[in-house]
Amino acid sequence: MENKRNKTFGKKPSFSGDRQRDERPFRKEKTENMIFGVRAVIEAVRAGREINKIMILKGIDKELFLELKEELAGKDFNIQYVPIEKLNKITTQNHQGVIADIAPVSYYDLREMANQAIEKEEKPCFLFLDRLTDVRNFGAIARTAECQGVTAIVIPARGSVQVTADAVKTSAGALNRIPVCKSNNFKDDLFYLQQSGIRIVACTEKTATPLYEVNLRGAVAIVMGSEEDGISPDILKMADIKGKIPMLGTISSLNVGVATGMILYERARQLLY
Repeated sequence: MENKRNKTFGKKPSFSGDRQRDERPFRKEKTENMIFGVRAVIEAVRAGREINKIMILKGIDKELFLELKEELAGKDFNIQYVPIEKLNKITTQNHQGVIADIAPVSYYDLREMANQAIEKEEKPCFLFLDRLTDVRNFGAIARTAECQGVTAIVIPARGSVQVTADAVKTSAGALNRIPVCKSNNFKDDLFYLQQSGIRIVACTEKTATPLYEVNLRGAVAIVMGSEEDGISPDILKMADIKGKIPMLGTISSLNVGVATGMILYERARQLLY
């Protein structure tokens, strides 16, 4: 008689004495652009690496950190003091209480780019992203901006999505091709562009002017607002002109990535036809 006790349809039988192997995948650490440890971060700062932010263990007061604190003194880095749980969630390696997020691209100087464009009598298009936080929106916008010939994308140095490995991947590599500028003060930089003859165009529903009536042919700085509350009121006041995307449905707002694609397409339409 056939012994069916160990018949397992092509699988090897397991015995009670065997240790069961855990088939669940290990958590993959996203650390491609992370630097761990006090000394490594110090050397990155000294080497002039582009750093999105530095996370330091909250409340730490060890002699090991004195040199790091001295190195960071007087420098304009985005420093965050975080609990140990956040650092351990990022990596299981020995981070010594310090992790630096390194940008995978080099940031450009906005004013230098504007000056060069004006000297060459070009008509640049700068895309200001006011406090975006979703990396997928950022990547999609970067891809559209590169396709539509945007001169550079401008993001805040703080309180905004930064150029990370995930953002580059989401942009299908566009962030390796289009310049990105980091602004410490949006208002100051927008005012500088205004004084240089570049018009500020705000894409907002808080206007009656439809987008197709806005002149986008010249040198412009287009401002797009955050996912939650749009363009900051003080920045909105600075705009030379505001444009609204016409909508026929009942929902009053669009995804910022979709809205950016629409206004950049309208600019391309005006330039080409």
